[in-house]
Amino acid sequence: MSAVRAVLGQAFRREDDEAPVVARSRRDWIVDSVLFLLAAVLALATAMSGARHGLHGPLLVIDAIGAAMACLALWWRRRWPLGVGLAVVPALMISPAAGLAGAVTLYSVAAYRHWQLACLVAGVQVALLPVAHAIQPKGASLAVFYLTGTFGSAVVVAWGMFRRSRRQAQRESDRRAEAEEQLRTEQVRYAERTRIAREMHDVLAHRISLLSLHAGALEFRPDAPPEEVARAAGVIRASAHQALEDLRAVIGVLRDGTDGPGPEPPQPTLAALPGLLEESRAAGMHIRAEVGLPDLAAAPDAIGRHALRVVQEALTNARKHATAAPVELRLDGAPGHGLTIEVRNPVPALATAEPKIPGTGAGLLGLAERATLSGGRLEHGLDEHGQFRLHAWLPWPQEAQ
Repeated sequence: MSAVRAVLGQAFRREDDEAPVVARSRRDWIVDSVLFLLAAVLALATAMSGARHGLHGPLLVIDAIGAAMACLALWWRRRWPLGVGLAVVPALMISPAAGLAGAVTLYSVAAYRHWQLACLVAGVQVALLPVAHAIQPKGASLAVFYLTGTFGSAVVVAWGMFRRSRRQAQRESDRRAEAEEQLRTEQVRYAERTRIAREMHDVLAHRISLLSLHAGALEFRPDAPPEEVARAAGVIRASAHQALEDLRAVIGVLRDGTDGPGPEPPQPTLAALPGLLEESRAAGMHIRAEVGLPDLAAAPDAIGRHALRVVQEALTNARKHATAAPVELRLDGAPGHGLTIEVRNPVPALATAEPKIPGTGAGLLGLAERATLSGGRLEHGLDEHGQFRLHAWLPWPQEAQ
């Protein structure tokens, strides 16, 4: 008894791919309409054939009503396949003209529900074949009628199970692809975090070495003039403050245990922007830049590094995907208001040349991660004019002037 309950529980358990269909797609409407018309035409032809062979009076009316109900039930076979399959069984018993509609509903049960339920509905249909044959006044023998009905039901169930297995395999493949994409995204983020951590490590080492140098000067020259002591103390205070800002940017960033052969030199800041633009122009890019900062070096080093990396990656993407297209760069900001970077270029379809430089598509993920770690944000996508727009905002504290 427990085995029977287990089988029934497994049969009636709803799976993810058995969720009811709420809305039909255009393809679903076309398929359902064609099946309904075919079932209706075949039902009419079967009823007319029965009338020619002696089916008349109440039996003909019952046959027509049963066929009509079975054909109409096809419109709900996607939402409630099992319920429609069981509801059509009485119509098949009293209406031989509903044969095609019964086959379609049986296929729906096999395609959208467990195979046990499909076998149950098919078994009930096969068991009622003698009743349907008794209503038919003339036709094939009982053995031929029974054999044809049984074989047809088996073929329909097998076809539906095959389609269900294909759909499940496709869904599983999509899930694996989504999981792999999420894993790839996490790997890209982790790699970007690790790279930023190494970069910040080098910058912190540079600043701490400055602290050590000026502190040593104060230690070994206690008789220095007050002006020099004050100037060295100011440098120590500024370096310590900037080192704390850099350290805050790497809190929570994980690093692996394999470092490079040696510390790299400090990374370029926003002051290197003119050289980056000239280098890109020399490579053939058409860049129109609007820089609202009178002094690029006034931006804090941590913010300037992120800003320069954002501009560099945006220009790289433009070179890859819109080689000969013009690029518009706007950069503006002030202490307390943040630093705004906006880069626009035509989408690849509107560019005058085909992309020539391959890419992995991880650059924008790295930029978003860099902006998030610095407390800012980054957006990218098509704007209302059909151009690709990259917009980044980085914090610029009021006290970091």
